[in-house]
Amino acid sequence: MRVDIVTIFPKIFDSYFSESIVKRAQKAGKVEIKIHNLRDWTNDRHRTIDDTPYGGGAGMVLKIEPLWKCIKSIKKKKKSRTILFSAKGRKYSQADAKRLGKYDNLILICGRYEGVDERVAKYLADEEISIGDYVLTGGEIPAMALVDSVARLIPGVLGNPESPKYESHSKEGYLEHPQYTKPEIFNGWKVPKVLLSGNHKNVEEWRTKNSKKQ
Repeated sequence: MRVDIVTIFPKIFDSYFSESIVKRAQKAGKVEIKIHNLRDWTNDRHRTIDDTPYGGGAGMVLKIEPLWKCIKSIKKKKKSRTILFSAKGRKYSQADAKRLGKYDNLILICGRYEGVDERVAKYLADEEISIGDYVLTGGEIPAMALVDSVARLIPGVLGNPESPKYESHSKEGYLEHPQYTKPEIFNGWKVPKVLLSGNHKNVEEWRTKNSKKQ
C-alpha cells in the first residue's frame, strides 16, 4: 500500500513514522509513505496556500488551486481513495481501518487554520473523516492515527498474526478482556487466581466473561 499525505507541516511526521509498528511496516515493504508539502504546488514567491474566507470571518482557509494540482500529480493508482480530515466528517472506526486497508493508495489531506475550501470536499475528496467530536489545529494527528490503524492490519506487519483477531474492536462492539503480567502481587494488588491456574478452559471462560460489548 502507498499512502500520500498532503500537509503544510511535513516534518511533523518524521518522529512517529520512524518508530515502532509503522517503521516496521515500511521496512518490510508493506507500506510506502510519502509526505507532500502543499507549498510545492504554489506559483507565487510567497508560496501562498491560504486566503481569507469569502463572506468574512476569522481565520484563513486553504485554497483549492494548490490542493488540486497536488492531488492531480500524486494520484497514480487506480484503486485509490482520497480522504479529507474534517470536523464534519464521518467518525472514524475500526471498520473503516479494515475497509481502507483494501486500497492500493490512500491520499490524506490535512486541513489547517479555519478550514479548507469546500470545493475540495465536494470535488477532490472521496470522503471526509473525523477522529472524534473535538477540534484539532490540523489534520496531521488524524493522519497519523489512520495510517497506524490501517498499517497494523496488513498481513505480516504485526509480529503475531493472531493479534488483530482477538483485540478490541476486532468485532463490532467488542472490547478485549483485561490483561495482566508479572509480578503476581504488587502493592497488595493481585492477579486473578484463574489466570495462574494453568486450566486453559477456565482461563478462556474468564476471558470471555470479562470481554465487553459496547
